[in-house]
Amino acid sequence: MVIFKVLKRETTPYQDQKPGTSGLRKKVTVFKQPNYVHNFVQATFNALPPEKLKGSTILVSGDGRYFSRDAIQIIIEIAAANGVRHVWVGQNGLLSTPAVSAIIRNRVGSSGERVFGAFILTASHNPGGPHEDFGIKYNTDNGGPALQWLTDKIYEITKTIKEYSIAEGLPQVDITKLGTSTFVGPDGPFDVDIIDSTEDYVKLLKDIFDFQTIKDLILRPEFTFCFDALHGVAGIYARQIFVEELGAKESYLLNCIPKEDFGGSHPDPNLTYAKELVAKMGLGITAPMEDPPEFGAAADGDADRNMILGKRFFVTPSDSVAIIAANAVEAIPYFSSGLKGVARSMPTSAALDVVAKSLNLRFFEVPTGWKFFGNLMDANLCSICGEESFGTGSDHIREKDGVWAVLAWLSILAHKNKSIPPGGKLVTVEDIVRNHWSIYGRHFYTRYDYENVDASAAKELMAYLVELQASLPELNSCIKEAILDGPEVVTADEFEYRDPIDNSISKNQGIRYLFKDGSRLVFRLSGTGSVGATIRVYIEQYESDPSKTGRESQEALGPLVEIALKLSKMEEFTGRSGPTVIT
Repeated sequence: MVIFKVLKRETTPYQDQKPGTSGLRKKVTVFKQPNYVHNFVQATFNALPPEKLKGSTILVSGDGRYFSRDAIQIIIEIAAANGVRHVWVGQNGLLSTPAVSAIIRNRVGSSGERVFGAFILTASHNPGGPHEDFGIKYNTDNGGPALQWLTDKIYEITKTIKEYSIAEGLPQVDITKLGTSTFVGPDGPFDVDIIDSTEDYVKLLKDIFDFQTIKDLILRPEFTFCFDALHGVAGIYARQIFVEELGAKESYLLNCIPKEDFGGSHPDPNLTYAKELVAKMGLGITAPMEDPPEFGAAADGDADRNMILGKRFFVTPSDSVAIIAANAVEAIPYFSSGLKGVARSMPTSAALDVVAKSLNLRFFEVPTGWKFFGNLMDANLCSICGEESFGTGSDHIREKDGVWAVLAWLSILAHKNKSIPPGGKLVTVEDIVRNHWSIYGRHFYTRYDYENVDASAAKELMAYLVELQASLPELNSCIKEAILDGPEVVTADEFEYRDPIDNSISKNQGIRYLFKDGSRLVFRLSGTGSVGATIRVYIEQYESDPSKTGRESQEALGPLVEIALKLSKMEEFTGRSGPTVIT
């Protein structure tokens, strides 16, 4: 049996290790700097209660992007030196972010151990490769991302850290083979368990959904679908769930082999980056070679985001969460006894609000960041939640969940088509969405992303937007100059949230302009990039007249888009004549 020693090594602190809304994200070249990973991991351990860390079980895995294998070995060595008893690693270093949350909440080891915390190695929907993005996120024992008090504590430690502990003599662990490797250190035995990457997560999903009903739909000859994993970690779950469990054809899977660089593509499930799926579903510039499938879906690099498509039809993330909430009790067994409540992030459209009001459900509007939903879920106040940035989920875990959202839609489709005889015309994704609009009205919605903008220019733009809010008469005068008959702003503010559970206050969560007719403009800096700044502009207009809900979104929103760009002086501040991505 291998015996290792614990050494303390001197290090120099870095001043740029402040975690964003989803952990620490930087370019791989930054993470490869001397002791960069070591410092952040040791700072995380230093921020945790020592009596809970010693003898604990830590989970380490991610989406398989470039540099993951190196980081896993470093974390194992530092964990061993800090008194951790067990480290669990998904086979080949692969676990989706939702699967990590599921394992934290549900898995019990052979000696009764449960996960104390997890390092998730992902930069989510950002590109991977030697010159692209990497990330480390710490999740706590409720399965959700570390709360701000903890990430702030970690950051403060990183700025002054002088040494880290590491296990000397610990060999590289083979993460390709299932099983346990046992070593001995100063604190006694230390185990590294390589676990099945799909087992716990698939078991949980089978407890939530009626797999047989979904399988009956998938096996209907008139029903076809396509799932695109964008070469992210979702591919291993897609094969296990859709093919092995539900009997789908292998040909229904697209880009389902995880790759360190995501095949050279951008693993972001939207109309811009999921080009192959978009074309296959009949939404591309040119018509597809064959009839599009009835249903299409995609997930991002770490499988927590999703995109839902019908034949020649795009479902906005805001509509998606509202439709899932409206149909969950009837279509998904997990929710058969009712919903505790629903929640959305502030920039997400108010489609969910209308459903909540109609169904008399508790409703919450929170800042962007899944940790805010987690607090509500831990207090049994929320069942289903979502973000406009293609994140949807429920209280089965404490992360957004791309594959869960796909199965939720398949469940709704299966429920709606149960009474349709073989060979009959199926109820489609588009039918479901248009029927929803006829009942609840439509929230026309779009988001403009300006990626990798100069950070100082982005801050100047946001400061200018705050200044505009000082006088509503002057603000409305500016709008009239942009568009003669433009709508009137009745409220302008920076969104602030007081958490109803812990009373913490989150300030400066986005700049809002609320119009008299119910329209909204929201401007926000995103915290999910690795360089520069991303400015996101959210544009929303509500339409309750059924005769007008079928208009093209860009046509309906055209005047508001013009107001947003002129009001913000977007091109003047950023030098950009157009957005990087429109969703």
